[in-house]
Amino acid sequence: MARPTVQRHRVLQYRLALLISILIILPLGYVVRFYGTAPEWFNDLFGSIAYEIFWILLVALIFPNASPLWTAVGVCLATCVLEFLQLWHPPFLEAMRRTLPGRLVLGNAFTWSDFPAYFFGSLLGWVWMRLCLAWYRR
Repeated sequence: MARPTVQRHRVLQYRLALLISILIILPLGYVVRFYGTAPEWFNDLFGSIAYEIFWILLVALIFPNASPLWTAVGVCLATCVLEFLQLWHPPFLEAMRRTLPGRLVLGNAFTWSDFPAYFFGSLLGWVWMRLCLAWYRR
């Protein structure tokens, strides 16, 4: 009967590792993107990578049994769709983009150069998620 308790404890450890990771990547990505002293392209690149990793870790936190591969692929596809959505400018999306959360999630300008960062960020997010899983399984 102790087995379910051990399993719950391990899932809690995994979620804790994910939460700590999110608490690291979120401010780091925000600072790099908006307050970095490097060239703008560098800040955008690393901000986008951190953005991708953040979403992968958040999905894993909400759905701890999710596959790391499918989580990374799903988040990558979703962020690519959001990037293409920046080409569309209906009034309701423009109103959302005028807010800070809207700008952070939806973005405001389509850029082809964001796609490599999304792919690389998804790869790093997948690795990060796997490392958290390995830590929790030990």
